[in-house]
Amino acid sequence: MTLPTVERETAAQPVYSIIWLHGLGADGNDFARIVPDLVVSHWPALRFVFPHAPVRPVTLNGGMPMRAWYDIIGIDLLNRQDESGMRASIAAVEALIAQENQRGIPDERIVLAGFSQGGAIALSTGLRHARPLAGIVALSTYLPMQEHFSSERNEANASVPIFWGHGTGDPIVPLSRGVASRDLLQSLGYPVDWHTYPMPHSVSDEEVVDLRDWLSRRFV
Repeated sequence: MTLPTVERETAAQPVYSIIWLHGLGADGNDFARIVPDLVVSHWPALRFVFPHAPVRPVTLNGGMPMRAWYDIIGIDLLNRQDESGMRASIAAVEALIAQENQRGIPDERIVLAGFSQGGAIALSTGLRHARPLAGIVALSTYLPMQEHFSSERNEANASVPIFWGHGTGDPIVPLSRGVASRDLLQSLGYPVDWHTYPMPHSVSDEEVVDLRDWLSRRFV
């Protein structure tokens, strides 16, 4: 059973899909509103898929149930990680990719995108995925499960284009955490298109413009 989703199609018969994962406590509607500001009229027909993460207790928030791709145990995002929750979410995103395949969109025309927790799962899924993807969008996020990454990454996406945006004043996922993850990926040869913005844990208009330019180079 695949996750429930919000979907937006820019025209009939989409030829590309963007699977976009929301952040902690949000849902699939959170980024659906970005579509009109992001899309350019001359782009090919796109399907945006915005899944809802499962509702689960989040330890850092006092055990309060909310939509989350995995539990967060403490402020240090790489300490005592919820590996089982992360792997379940990776499997759920793989199911969404397979669903797009069944609807006629091949892997090489699928972009995985995500913000914060969603970005962590987009990276984790995309870099392990067994067939080349069109790209990965990582917003205000980090690479989790780094101790397993070298052995689990898949050569099929060793050169996948990655757009990474991060706020210089981010109090949730500190800039240093994003930089360390970026440096790890670049040391392994991944082409990370890195951008910083004077913002907190959010998305800025400037970032949307940069992402639009980057996506334009993917749709060929």
